[in-house]
Amino acid sequence: MRGFGPGVLTTALVLALTGTACGAHHAAGGPALTLYSGQHAQTVQALVDKFTAQTGQAVHVRTDDEGILANQILQEGSRSPADLYFAENSPPLEALQAKGLLAPVDPPTLAAVSSTDDSPQGDWVGVSARAGALVYNTARLTPGQLPGSVLDLANPAWKGKVGLAPSETDFQPIVAAVVKVDGQAAATSWLDGLKANATRYEDNESLVAAVNRGDVQVGIVNTYYWYRLRDEQGASAMHSALAFFKPGDPGNLVDISGAAVLASSTHQAAAQRFLAFLVSAPAQEIIATSESYEYPIAAGVTTTKVATPLSGLAPPPLSVADLGDGSGALALLQQVGLL
Repeated sequence: MRGFGPGVLTTALVLALTGTACGAHHAAGGPALTLYSGQHAQTVQALVDKFTAQTGQAVHVRTDDEGILANQILQEGSRSPADLYFAENSPPLEALQAKGLLAPVDPPTLAAVSSTDDSPQGDWVGVSARAGALVYNTARLTPGQLPGSVLDLANPAWKGKVGLAPSETDFQPIVAAVVKVDGQAAATSWLDGLKANATRYEDNESLVAAVNRGDVQVGIVNTYYWYRLRDEQGASAMHSALAFFKPGDPGNLVDISGAAVLASSTHQAAAQRFLAFLVSAPAQEIIATSESYEYPIAAGVTTTKVATPLSGLAPPPLSVADLGDGSGALALLQQVGLL
């Protein structure tokens, strides 16, 4: 998903002004909730359908880029028609939390997942996880030729061989991770090198497809983009594979997708029930078996949809607080001219 910055504010405002056309309707469980979702549409719809079947509570879903929706909520403020916000990555949630726009999550809901996967202030709850990785073209590179660190891709030896989608919000947490692990100066130098070396793509779907075709040799992505391309093209058409960097490398970042209740919602109890559902076993099983290829994070639920289990990943030891609200990464990307 693309990052959120000044360029999307106009679009967000238009959506805000038109959004009330999707006003709530009543269902057996009470007035319909409005969910702003930047997560995978099909998986979210499956979650909503299950929740409604269990409770009778209708949920209207508005799907868009997570950054656009976060900006929309910022524009709408206390007038937002949204009751809930569901993001792919933690920084947009942290940004809304910093503006006081989120309500505290019920403690039993927070307790359903590890405290490291929730808002440090308790204003949003982690729902699933996604992993950063390297995708490489198997016809042009062998595993022994792959870089040990995401920072290596700034080396001139990789000039013309790297693909990058810097406007995706998935990339910004990796930038924040590099800043936290290696420092601001190293991160700036790394991005300058990537700018010189990389072919830029509009989104991660285009980037993974380009690596698979051999247009570029490697790309920095979250793993699920590769799995989704495999589903789309078939295993026999795949000429690429996923690889991880050395243990603890910021390129292996495990990022948390989470959800929150807006402080302005007039349906607090029903919205809190939806959050509780998201971390319940039935919802986590939907995530585990979906084509989102993300990791469920509630205890006792695992996925076999991806080759490397969550326990087998070796991410940098960073918390959601370390990644912050994304503003630092966004500013750095703009400073070096990648946005």
